[in-house]
Amino acid sequence: MATCYLVLEDGTVMEGTGFGFEQTVYGEVVFNTGMTGYQESLTDPSYRGQILIQAYPLIGNYGVNHVDYESDRVQVRGYVVRERCLEPSNMYAGDRIDSFLKKNRVPGISELDTRSLIIKIREKGTPRGAICFEEDVDKVLKKVQTMPFPSDSNLVDEVSIKEPLRFEKEGAREVVLIDCGTKQNIVRELRKRFSLTVVPYDVQAKYFKDHEVDGVFLSNGPGDPAHPIIQETAVRTLKAIKEEYPIMGVCFGNQLLARAFGGDTFKLKFGHRGVNQPVKYNGRVYITSQNHGFAVDPKTLPDELEVSMVNVNDGTVEGLRHKELPIVSAQYHPEASPGPKDTSFLFDEFARMLEVKR
Repeated sequence: MATCYLVLEDGTVMEGTGFGFEQTVYGEVVFNTGMTGYQESLTDPSYRGQILIQAYPLIGNYGVNHVDYESDRVQVRGYVVRERCLEPSNMYAGDRIDSFLKKNRVPGISELDTRSLIIKIREKGTPRGAICFEEDVDKVLKKVQTMPFPSDSNLVDEVSIKEPLRFEKEGAREVVLIDCGTKQNIVRELRKRFSLTVVPYDVQAKYFKDHEVDGVFLSNGPGDPAHPIIQETAVRTLKAIKEEYPIMGVCFGNQLLARAFGGDTFKLKFGHRGVNQPVKYNGRVYITSQNHGFAVDPKTLPDELEVSMVNVNDGTVEGLRHKELPIVSAQYHPEASPGPKDTSFLFDEFARMLEVKR
């Protein structure tokens, strides 16, 4: 097993055991608090550009199966765990985490004190970092300290679909999903209820005029919603169509809606990533699955948009609702996977919005 290092921009160097694909990678170092769902997290496009630390200490114990993918590949740049399981349960007759990462050309590092590492990130904020094998650590550190954050580039372009994709459901309403890096469970939930067309994030407003559309859904995705290219594409399109259709946004989609109405977003100190985030909505608390590093600034929202949900832990915006138009959003993931199913009813509420519009 190869000696490997995790290097952070503050000069922290942690030695561990390498696994997966042996190559040096650079990214933003974040953590997920979920006890299960590592396969879904590894394949979630919202992790594009990031080195993911798993807070739960034992990873790989139930293997990797052919079902629980949220995209067609591993999306993280690197993977950090306390202990990887060498002999997973054969319950799913799946793959080992080591060979799974090798096939996807993604490096991992184990045998680290992930608890102290996560405490550091919570205290100091999300750092840039690297996983390296044979390279000179000092040279790697210098590059880490001078490189831009991954979110400075247009990460959405790396994960969005390139051509429209169509799913028919006889007799159902027509929904367009703007793909900013959608999780496949969002696609599954929408296909249960609608005829669905998935379109690229840079789709133009003309597309909606040229096609039969009953509702619009905005997906999750990686990076900064304030990125100039996102403003010129997805946000511009939303501004043009926001009064024409019922719209629902999830995660990145929540932030795009805020910006389309003139609101601002900001980067969180260490983000919300896990399956146990409490959200208050309509007088009760729901446990939610989350994966985001940016949030909506409520002080910048126009009067027509109201905050409908808040995070119980830190008071950040977890949902928006337009006071007159059929537009709603959630910062968390109602489709879960991994995570609780407490808020899956939001997809049914979206369906009812389309029926009212009929």
